[in-house]
Amino acid sequence: MVFCRLKWFIGFGSRDVLTKASRSSNRSTSLIWRCYHRTPGSFLDPEMRAFLEENTEVSSSGHLTPEIRLRLLTPRCRFWQERADLWPYGDPFWAIYWPGGQALSRYILDNPDAVRMGSVLDLGSGCGATAIAAVMSGASQVHANDIDPIAGMAMVLNCELNNVNPFPILTKNIIDTELDKWDLIVLGDMFYDEQLANSLHHWLRKCIRTHGTKVLIGDPGRPQFLGHRIHSQLHKVVEYSLPESTRQENNGLTSSIVWSYQP
Repeated sequence: MVFCRLKWFIGFGSRDVLTKASRSSNRSTSLIWRCYHRTPGSFLDPEMRAFLEENTEVSSSGHLTPEIRLRLLTPRCRFWQERADLWPYGDPFWAIYWPGGQALSRYILDNPDAVRMGSVLDLGSGCGATAIAAVMSGASQVHANDIDPIAGMAMVLNCELNNVNPFPILTKNIIDTELDKWDLIVLGDMFYDEQLANSLHHWLRKCIRTHGTKVLIGDPGRPQFLGHRIHSQLHKVVEYSLPESTRQENNGLTSSIVWSYQP
């Protein structure tokens, strides 16, 4: 089942998960070049739009941000129960609204001053909810990043659902690369693999020291995150109790926390 496969990756991690995800997403990379046009209605290849709309469900309940509507994989969708090998693209991490992302989005909606008139990079954006929350809260510039081109396409659909103009989406691995200055980098549910976590720790610290960037991290308390050395350099900003459906989908995790990284 596709959903169970996604839960396993996030719950237990894999040393080569980033490599696998990058490799599997390469099958669909060529599609992304047909996605971006000047008018929002023509952003997506028609066949890809039809596939995403057929195999996801629009949801605004069961998560922390009912203000945001998202196309997600739900129990009523075919691939919730379907064999994972029948999904024709890379693992659809973007189709689940993970609890770390929920907490970040809720925090930004409740505290618009955290992003208002600033530049925001949503790293590992997935469904794009946190980037959408930043736009709704008045950020002057928002970019989203995800290594899966299909996630980029799903973000465009989610922008349409929320009457938000699509923001630039970087569909490549930007960790360890040189970036322009960002006022704020947000990332949720990214510390599920030790190798990835180490790369994030080093890169985020460099962003802070080079540009004075602020960093907010969302995580529901997975062991891989709590046990990583970055945890000693975090300041707890806010903790949210997760809705029951999110708890059931995430192995019984009951809350999600927004942390400020202050090396």
